[in-house]
Amino acid sequence: MAQKKLLIVDDELGIRNLLSRVLKSEGYDVRAAENGDEAVFQVREDLPDLILCDIKMPGKDGIETLKEVKEISDAIEVIMLTAHSTVESAVAAMKLGAADYIKKPFDVEELKIVIAKTLGIAELKKENSNLREEIGLKYGIDSIVGKDPKMLEIFEFIKTIAPSKSTVLIRGESGTGKELIAGAIHHLSPRRHCRFVKVNCAAISEELLESELFGHEKGAFTGAIRTNEGKFILADGGSILLDEVSEMSSRLQAKLLRVLQEKEVDKVGGREPVKVDVRVMATTNRDLEKEIQSGDFREDLYYRLNVVNIAFPPLRERKGDIPDLVDHFIEKYNLEMNKKIRGIEKEAEQSLMKYDWPGNVRQLENCIERAVVLCMDSLIDLKHFPPEIVQRTSSNASEADFGLQVGMTVAEMERRLIFETLKSTRNNRTRAADILGISIRTLRNKLNEYKDQDMGNCQMAVNE
Repeated sequence: MAQKKLLIVDDELGIRNLLSRVLKSEGYDVRAAENGDEAVFQVREDLPDLILCDIKMPGKDGIETLKEVKEISDAIEVIMLTAHSTVESAVAAMKLGAADYIKKPFDVEELKIVIAKTLGIAELKKENSNLREEIGLKYGIDSIVGKDPKMLEIFEFIKTIAPSKSTVLIRGESGTGKELIAGAIHHLSPRRHCRFVKVNCAAISEELLESELFGHEKGAFTGAIRTNEGKFILADGGSILLDEVSEMSSRLQAKLLRVLQEKEVDKVGGREPVKVDVRVMATTNRDLEKEIQSGDFREDLYYRLNVVNIAFPPLRERKGDIPDLVDHFIEKYNLEMNKKIRGIEKEAEQSLMKYDWPGNVRQLENCIERAVVLCMDSLIDLKHFPPEIVQRTSSNASEADFGLQVGMTVAEMERRLIFETLKSTRNNRTRAADILGISIRTLRNKLNEYKDQDMGNCQMAVNE
């Protein structure tokens, strides 16, 4: 960590020398000025992290010096040094932005503590400011790449509905960027200073999801060795995103409905419900109307969630955004991998434009990340893309792409497609599910089904 720079401003040489010696021994980079004019000159030349400034000095006093320093940079922390007779001036200085004041004659150990505390608070302020900026970049509307008319319409709609408390249902295929929409709504809302909590309902088992969402008391079940507040209580005052809400079991759907209706959460093993103020947003890649008809999704919950509805278009319906997305991802992975790729060859870009992107923007990002890894030149070429993209966009693409043959059953074709997709993603089930347009749970069930079939075939062979 870089040394913190301190500036001592005092007209007494003895004070300057004492403080310089003490603070240098603490590891600070210390400089000194004997009056306000010299202090302001030094601040303009090299910004210090903290200034110790006497109030009563000939010429420009401490209050005037403080005002000029704060005009140069409000981030500089200033601690005033004051005699008993000028305490009122020190209080006035704090109203002008001074962090604290120390009375003369001061205790050296106390002074060290005050300086360390002030610098610590300043560091936290800086971190919070950086975090807010990162959140703005990550979740603001500007972070969502898109110039297609459908996207521009969605951006305007987000600005309209963000200030409200209404629940939002965001519908779209896997990998389209539904989470970014939810983040932008939260960031533009009055709740942006509170938490934005995300829960992937498809990636957690029913038992764990209940505890994750609604919390549990210590001893509520085997393994509950401590109390868990749950995501709804954690998001109190802010927003919660229920990603792929259609993957919830009927029992948990009923509990979620109660939260939406009563604005309170029942912890597992809890005695009393806990009141919460949370804006709920949910995403789904399913046709919920069909899910209701089949009995897999509660109709009353659907109407509670579907107060505001946003339909997010798949990438194949906004292909005009592909060049901008490609540039965005090249820039992103250039930074991450310290590369200097300038762009993409025309033929390669045309190949991307022809492809239908079943995994949507997430699949495109994976494709560009892979290309940036492989590319050792200044431009990405066709050879840097996965085979399925090149094959599917070539004029001679055929049923042989995945080893499919006439006469195969649909079940056999499905199995081959799943295994080939897993192979292309290096057995990454999440990415494979996105590309196939199915949920992780469905993919897991299919693989278990194939495993059972293989075991059954082996057993039959043994018996024969």
